[in-house]
Amino acid sequence: MQQLYDTLSQRFSLGEFTRQRADLAFITVGAVRLHALLRHLRDQEGFTHLVLLTAVDWLEDGQFQLTYLLNNRAKCQDLGLRVMIARDNASMESIHDLWAAAATYQRELREMFGIDFPGSPRLMDDFILEGWNAAPPYRRDFDTLEYARATYRERPGRETRDPAAHMKQQLYGDKGDV
Repeated sequence: MQQLYDTLSQRFSLGEFTRQRADLAFITVGAVRLHALLRHLRDQEGFTHLVLLTAVDWLEDGQFQLTYLLNNRAKCQDLGLRVMIARDNASMESIHDLWAAAATYQRELREMFGIDFPGSPRLMDDFILEGWNAAPPYRRDFDTLEYARATYRERPGRETRDPAAHMKQQLYGDKGDV
């Protein structure tokens, strides 16, 4: 994988290289270079399968990390490309023209994180959260407790317990009080 990184570095401006295993590595790349790099990896390097596209919310840094995981079946290798984008008005170029399946991942990321992928088909159609009108729920600043209190009524007979004390009681019974 190091050899692939060295070869790609001659053609593309690349960031950090992280080798996880002999058959898995990650490369950080700028958003403006991603599409061309993905096309090259697909057409020239044999990474013909988009395994997944996912996001991580780095709330404290004001960024999202998008990770595009590709697979080269012939060489049994996986390569992840990491892209950092601004969290405010998050937007990233669509790659549905390279892999049709990317449109599904992009719809999910738009709905769950609020990341826009201009030009991606059916991007604004409900996907998982039909009729959802609150903030994207996978963002780390989404308050699930506040949402639940505003949306659902309290059920009779339900009591709230301190999780630590409750588990101690469940695990140790009366011995936990000592």
